[in-house]
Amino acid sequence: MTDRTLPNTPEKPYYERHIFFCLNERKNGEDCCAHHQAQAGFDRCKQLVRQAQRSGPGQVRVNKAGCLDRCAAGPVAVVYPEGVWYTYVDASDIDDIVNQHLIGGKVVERLLVPPHLGH
Repeated sequence: MTDRTLPNTPEKPYYERHIFFCLNERKNGEDCCAHHQAQAGFDRCKQLVRQAQRSGPGQVRVNKAGCLDRCAAGPVAVVYPEGVWYTYVDASDIDDIVNQHLIGGKVVERLLVPPHLGH
């Protein structure tokens, strides 16, 4: 087996921050993020980032994701590169994630997913 190293990473990442929203819908009727207005949260986030003119390379990317395996905390979203997991219940929560974290760089403590909550 040979050692493999990662290629040189650029000084500045392609996106400053990248947020993934779980939009998974379980067909067997089990609870899932799709049953908790995850699509509405994704749509609002995308809209706010665009309105703030913070969308695109070097800025913020808002992405859909399949199951992120944190169903017990749903709906969930995760922000990289920090690896910060959020839950949210309404538009004002999304507003706070966008304004405070994605744009302002500060974690929204009240919306953090407890570390023990998983599937």
